[in-house]
Amino acid sequence: MPAPDLLAQTFLDELKRHTADPPGVTRDAYGPGEAAAQALLHRHATELGLDVTIDHAGNLYATLPGRDREAPRWIIGSHLDSVPHGGNFDGAAGIAAGLALLADIGRGARMPARAITLMAIRAEESTWFPASYIGSRAAFGLLRPDELALRRSDTGRTLDAHLRESGFDPDRLMGEPPALLPAQVHGFIEVHIEQGPTLVLENKPIGLVSAIAGSFRYREAAILGIYGHSGAVSRKHRSDAVFAFADFVAALDGAWNVLEAAGAHATVTFGEVGTDPELHAFSKVPGEVRFSLDVRSGQTETLDALHRTVAAAAGEIAARRGVTFAFGPLTGSTPALLSTRLGAALAANAQRRGIAHLVMPSGAGHDAAVFAQMGVPTAMVFVRNENGSHNPDEAMRMEDLACARAVLTDLLLS
Repeated sequence: MPAPDLLAQTFLDELKRHTADPPGVTRDAYGPGEAAAQALLHRHATELGLDVTIDHAGNLYATLPGRDREAPRWIIGSHLDSVPHGGNFDGAAGIAAGLALLADIGRGARMPARAITLMAIRAEESTWFPASYIGSRAAFGLLRPDELALRRSDTGRTLDAHLRESGFDPDRLMGEPPALLPAQVHGFIEVHIEQGPTLVLENKPIGLVSAIAGSFRYREAAILGIYGHSGAVSRKHRSDAVFAFADFVAALDGAWNVLEAAGAHATVTFGEVGTDPELHAFSKVPGEVRFSLDVRSGQTETLDALHRTVAAAAGEIAARRGVTFAFGPLTGSTPALLSTRLGAALAANAQRRGIAHLVMPSGAGHDAAVFAQMGVPTAMVFVRNENGSHNPDEAMRMEDLACARAVLTDLLLS
């Protein structure tokens, strides 16, 4: 098995120190945490003699030249932002692996056939701004002008303001040619920790991703009923928002169960649920429930089926319970199939090295989806990780990260 990378370990240790926010780390998108992470990578890349550039969205590119300076380049990369008080490995593990990979290749006698670029992508975590894949979409010129008005969840300031505060120019971002063109990219590979338990349970160090789930999301939804006295309003006269919400959850759960039984895969999550603390009371019929809804699947038809259920259930429950559904803005992303050719090559490299692996889909979204949807041959390598992600207890082993780096190095030098 490949030996752990000292540079990758050093980078991750430094990153944790620079962005510590007990009990975890916080690398806020277009804020001090992400900026500190990008600055650390810039320093390491410069020390390695890599060519470092930064685009108008703040994405960082560290490039090792190849023999053919005109050939489309490989891009490897991931993100450096995190959720608030998250773990140190989500996104950053892929950057650490890429940094170590470029250091190894740069020290070797064999120059790659084409350039290899490590890309540190901005603002992947949509917990900060209500949009998916801001940095990678911006690199391809896909960020819409109206998205500059999106407000960050904690500061309330716009993406435009955060870009300017971070030293970037939204006017040039919108007005100049994109930093990336699909024809100039030979392929994109993202290394990322697995965010679920599959590789741990299967006792395999890496997974090769076949597809990335898309989603639809309502972040600011509400059910509006009528407040009333808990003892004085009979059942048939109530407009109870909580009972309506319970019916809605049951309807979505039932539809999800039917789809799963038929072989479709999805996730349905009500991550935020609450009544108004200024108006609710022990002896009140609740007149309002606010909630978020996050539905994901790797199959567009499954997303469409669940979205139809949302609309149908809301209409039926609203009429029966005497309430109003107000879903608010809709956001989401499109499912992406990854390259079978690159996946097969990575699998062959793993087999040749004796590295156990699993072919699997990703239920979480990743910047790799943007590259795949732009027609760039794209692959992902998951790394085994205890305790899930988006929490301080992420526990990736450096030996497993070295396995991902090894199969990727074989691909880039083939």
